[in-house]
Amino acid sequence: VSHGHGLLMELQKIPNGHHYTDLSPEKIILEDGSDSVESAEREEFLPHKADGKKVQQFTDFEGKTTFGMSVFNLSNAIMGSGILGLAYGMSNTGIILFVILLTFIAILSGYSIHLLLKSAGVVGIRAYEQLGFRAFGSPGKVVAACIIAMHNIGAMSSYLFIVKYELPLVIQAFLGLTRNTGEWYLNGNYLIMVVSVSVILPLALMRQLGYLGYTSGFSLSCMVFFLISVIYKKFVIPCPLGAMLDLMNASVGHHGGHLVDASNDTCEPKLVTINPQTAYTIPILAFAFVCHPEVLPIYTELRKPTKKRMQTIANISIGAMYIMYLLTAVFGYLTFYSRVESELLHTYSRVDPLDTLILCVRLAVLVAVTLTVPVVLFPIRRAVVQLLFPDKPFHWARHCGIAVCLLFIVNLLVIFVPNIRDIFGLIGATSAPSLIFILPGIFYIRIVPEEQEPMKSRNKIQAAAFAALGFVFMVMSLSFIIADWITGESRSGGGH
Repeated sequence: VSHGHGLLMELQKIPNGHHYTDLSPEKIILEDGSDSVESAEREEFLPHKADGKKVQQFTDFEGKTTFGMSVFNLSNAIMGSGILGLAYGMSNTGIILFVILLTFIAILSGYSIHLLLKSAGVVGIRAYEQLGFRAFGSPGKVVAACIIAMHNIGAMSSYLFIVKYELPLVIQAFLGLTRNTGEWYLNGNYLIMVVSVSVILPLALMRQLGYLGYTSGFSLSCMVFFLISVIYKKFVIPCPLGAMLDLMNASVGHHGGHLVDASNDTCEPKLVTINPQTAYTIPILAFAFVCHPEVLPIYTELRKPTKKRMQTIANISIGAMYIMYLLTAVFGYLTFYSRVESELLHTYSRVDPLDTLILCVRLAVLVAVTLTVPVVLFPIRRAVVQLLFPDKPFHWARHCGIAVCLLFIVNLLVIFVPNIRDIFGLIGATSAPSLIFILPGIFYIRIVPEEQEPMKSRNKIQAAAFAALGFVFMVMSLSFIIADWITGESRSGGGH
């Protein structure tokens, strides 16, 4: 039995009978007070009657959040700004190859969540950091907490980055101005501070993630509006428009020569295409379903928490986002074909800069992105609490203080570090494969006991292969990013 086990199984005396005085999700009470791994396994998600008393597996925290709200929160955590780059991805892979890749990645993400939930079930703890602790002791805990913090700070930065650059343009267009006149409300830096204080901070101060279900639902409906508009525009914008964009380029002095043959290939959807950009699409897709830091916090707050119920929530969320991603990519691609840009909304704006519908869509995407920030902030705060105050009961001052500090840091980064996206591109290329593939795989191998599944069992071998795959993705994305820096181009775009 691992050395940390006695500590984890220690019985908590809770003074007033309520569970929520101690939110630290690493305490578990086994009703018979026993200390053995077997008893933890015997009760894996089985609320059966044992010796006439109801055994509950997770007594670390009494969840209140409903199934639907959990789906909204998890979907919102998955739904990143990366959706804007998917149509461009499809133009570099072709429709069939794209569908195969996206399906493959969606299934892998679901499997990854399965590994996390199974590990949490064996340990009886629902915190990524504590899984790290059980697998590798304190170093594992620190590594898990740091990777989550880095990844989610990167995600928060990329979302605020979008707000900083898009919101002034949208306000400017709504006011009918053709250029930035320099008022404070057209200055991205002021705007992200206003948005942080007025929208993100109050939501980040919520005690539990469950309360964010409503804003997550609203955020998702904004993205559904975006999707409907993309589908609608496909039937409004005539196809040879791509040629029109070409004429604009030609007037600037680019490739006037091939205007004649441009129209032929412009309106033909490619089913499979391989070009130098194809390889860049794979990392963008591989990290399209990152929601792993949020899975366990959402699980902690779930009402009637069983592994099956949480896996269903994950599958529904991934499935819904899979459909949204696919439809956005297909219709975005079929609108512009090979002319689609790496940021879909900019392509529409080039067609008609003052198109009211597209302006509303851009605003909706900004709202969606802003409302995702608090959901992403929760796991960082949880990681900080796990590292610095592991055994302290919940305290409002600490809860609020950490949120304020994190938002302050992210605002500073976004305001003062102009090439922050490159930096977080690099961090994302290391943290995303770690969170999706590598850590769930190795935690599973270490945590599920040998007696239950020997090292040569199929499940363990699968988990090891899964971790290896993550390593391959990591090497791929890092080498692309570095190649970009050397050649001075930036092709491996696409947000978190």
